[in-house]
Amino acid sequence: MTVSESETAAREGEPPVVELDNVEIVYDRHFLAVQGFSMEAHEGDIVALLGPNGAGKSTVLKMISGIGRTERGEVSRGHIRYDGEDTTNFGANEMVDRGVTHILEGRRVFEDLTVEENLRCGLYRGGDRFRFDEDDYEIAFEYFPQLEEIMNLKAGYASGGQQQMLVIARALIHRPRLLLLDEPSLGLAPMLVQDIFETLVEINEQEDITMLIADQNAKRTLDIADYGYVMENGQVELHDPADVLKEREEIKEFYLGTSREEGRYTDIRHYKIRKRWT
Repeated sequence: MTVSESETAAREGEPPVVELDNVEIVYDRHFLAVQGFSMEAHEGDIVALLGPNGAGKSTVLKMISGIGRTERGEVSRGHIRYDGEDTTNFGANEMVDRGVTHILEGRRVFEDLTVEENLRCGLYRGGDRFRFDEDDYEIAFEYFPQLEEIMNLKAGYASGGQQQMLVIARALIHRPRLLLLDEPSLGLAPMLVQDIFETLVEINEQEDITMLIADQNAKRTLDIADYGYVMENGQVELHDPADVLKEREEIKEFYLGTSREEGRYTDIRHYKIRKRWT
């Protein structure tokens, strides 16, 4: 995906949907997890956040959504802005009310509840149901028609693919403006990953939902993204439009497996990224 010149021009003067400015994130006021992190996502963008385990991707998402505050995390330096408003260290309830929905890693369904009951959880804010109508399910069935066939099935008995569909559908019922997805491809077969990512593109285009996707499946994520950031050790090492990132030699070698350059990955990985990002 690419951002057209007309879309770029239309954005001038408008703040990003979400922006992180030189953010430092610590846990328990001592453990430094992310440092000097800056990024932005504009209206309707799909932004990829890539990097190995422990790079800080999940931490960034959690601080945007406010969930990080419940895990004793805080932004100790820099700012997080949502729609131009400083939301640094806001709680999860405050961000949910502003239209931010976070799909956590690991397909977090309520296993003892049925698929329908799980979907209905998407209608609650602050412990109170803010609406309910049968039409609320339409957005779920439009993108994931399989769910309509298993509404009475306990979610714990659903397949991994069905559970991933369920958590995304539950998020859609909440009608988010910004959707944060942490490892949506984790543990899924390649064909299911393709289906899920194609559906995310359709949702992005039809519902105009801005998305920030943290995933180790760099190829699939960059294929659907407008822009990408590569993290290592809590810092941004590379960032570019997604189609440009895919052509960078270090990305081909370390994440896509298509580089023709010689050398051992373990010997040259960090050195080469550092060298080229100067």
